[in-house]
Amino acid sequence: MSTTTARGVAKSPAADETPAVPRRRGVRGRTLNFWLFTGPFLIGLVIFVYVPIGWSAYLSFFEARYTVTPSEFIGFENYSYMLTNDKFVESLITFTLFAAIVVPITWALSLGLALMVHRIRFMKAFFRSVFFLPTAVSFVAASLIWKMSVFSGVRFGLANTVLSWFGVENIAWLADPNPPWYWLVIVTVRLWLQSGFYMILFLAALQNIPPELYEAAAIDGAKPGWQTFRYVTLPQLRATSTAVILLLLVAAYQAFDEFFNLLAKTTWGRPPLVELYYTALGENQDYGAGSAGAMILTLLICVVTLVQGKLMGFGRGEETK
Repeated sequence: MSTTTARGVAKSPAADETPAVPRRRGVRGRTLNFWLFTGPFLIGLVIFVYVPIGWSAYLSFFEARYTVTPSEFIGFENYSYMLTNDKFVESLITFTLFAAIVVPITWALSLGLALMVHRIRFMKAFFRSVFFLPTAVSFVAASLIWKMSVFSGVRFGLANTVLSWFGVENIAWLADPNPPWYWLVIVTVRLWLQSGFYMILFLAALQNIPPELYEAAAIDGAKPGWQTFRYVTLPQLRATSTAVILLLLVAAYQAFDEFFNLLAKTTWGRPPLVELYYTALGENQDYGAGSAGAMILTLLICVVTLVQGKLMGFGRGEETK
């Protein structure tokens, strides 16, 4: 049934109807979806990360031997004990030097692999997979391979077999701490396991560099190779380099699996986490002292990370650089 307007023009009732607009989800719906997706992760993070950290910090101020239930408040005695423990202090100093060595080597190797894979013109997917696959291997499995096959210390080991071709006698890689051949074993297994992961980070950053920058550099007279890398590529990788170095520093101080499996129960070459493991789960099972050592190590990692981030400008905007 049609109606007549003031001007006498027939108008259908359907013309007055506004088109249906799809109903948008409100803020409440988006919030619900957010918590459905992130809720399980956040719950696991709180239960398995933040609660143990908080309990460890609480336990570090108490006497707690053979039990994780605090018995007597002793203040900072556990911290004083750990800071005067020669083995723990030596492990912190040793692994500060270890981080100063392994971090630059891993950074350079990862960046070199990324540049090579980025520039290669054939079988890119193959080489990316080959260099990245070691990251899927656990540190325990890789440590056993290095210990039993590559650096086994007998003449049938891969390393000693290669050295025998040049007239070098067998080397007990993991038995004699003087000279410290075990550092070569530790560094090589860590390079093999980590370089592929950081190569992917650098590769993603290289692919985001605008080609126009290289064209402008060529017009300005920059030669392909070192000059282009120094004045174009490296500055564009500053943010990624900073993140990679931060991750490498944290990983160096958290080293545990390869040292625990390669060096067994030796008293030399222990990283801080291995020392804390034997403090908390050794003969005395001093959970209070172990928790204090963990807090000291955490504070050291935070300080080193903040200083390194400050030096490299981590977190600053592009306009402030």
